[in-house]
Amino acid sequence: MLDSPSAQVPALSLNDETADPDAFAAALGGSFERFGFAVIADHGVPQDLIDRAWDETKQLFALPEEEKRRYFTPAGGGQRGYTPFKTEIAKDARYVDLKEFWHVGRELPAGHRFAADMPANIWPTRPEGFKPVFLELFEAFDRAGDRLLSAIARHLKLAPDWFDHAVEDGNSILRLLHYPPIPADAEGVRAGAHEDINLITLLLGAEEAGLELLDRDGRWLAIKPPEGAMVVNVGDMLQRLTNHVLPSTTHRVVNPPPERRGHSRYSMPFFLHPAPDFLIETLPSCISETNPNRYPTPITAHDYLHERLVEIGLVKK
Repeated sequence: MLDSPSAQVPALSLNDETADPDAFAAALGGSFERFGFAVIADHGVPQDLIDRAWDETKQLFALPEEEKRRYFTPAGGGQRGYTPFKTEIAKDARYVDLKEFWHVGRELPAGHRFAADMPANIWPTRPEGFKPVFLELFEAFDRAGDRLLSAIARHLKLAPDWFDHAVEDGNSILRLLHYPPIPADAEGVRAGAHEDINLITLLLGAEEAGLELLDRDGRWLAIKPPEGAMVVNVGDMLQRLTNHVLPSTTHRVVNPPPERRGHSRYSMPFFLHPAPDFLIETLPSCISETNPNRYPTPITAHDYLHERLVEIGLVKK
């Protein structure tokens, strides 16, 4: 499956957002409308921080299974800490995904109004540098995400700061993913075909290939960003907010060819979420005679997230 044709997603530089905000917004919006994906260079996340994060991630997943499972809280819906191998399943999929992961969320002060909806982080004892590295990386992703949301707002003819209130203290999640080596008789794939739940996802590139998007004509296209670039895709919350003007494109992570099956794959997506009480209500500018409102009933981000976590098996009914 890794001989899929490459998606011709243009690489954009976030530096252009400063130089010409309107032109960058048009290019970003055009890429999202065509693919649901964009490739972003010069994203502002320091490479030395990324390198440290990869190192900490590999050390974390190399820990003994028993030690990792100390940080697994089944009742928590996988929202913080460790989620074991073969736990998550794509909606309507037959087999569970061949992955394990760790979630880092936003640090909130004691007594914060979202404390009941956004659980506290779970920090491992080992590796020792884990917490400071991922607190720093979370903040870096947050900054990059804010700039991208500002460009999306411009593309939608909204005020550039339209999303600021929506994502203030948002329930964003930094996911550290490990796809272990694949045995010859493995059932399923590393990540089944799915769409993301959130507003946008910012993904740092993995060393191993495998990410594919489903194009309009039904073909799977491989995503191969330039070295150092970030892949950004539209999530279902933004698709719903924009009445599908910006599509949340189905994507997957396929298994490697036989000669690469002995290698692990790591990736670090940042799922940018709004605040739990943000009301996802169709933007009036995205409703027309040719595109009637698909979602006449608004829903809070918290309730929408819960519905989707049930669908993918992280929360039990």
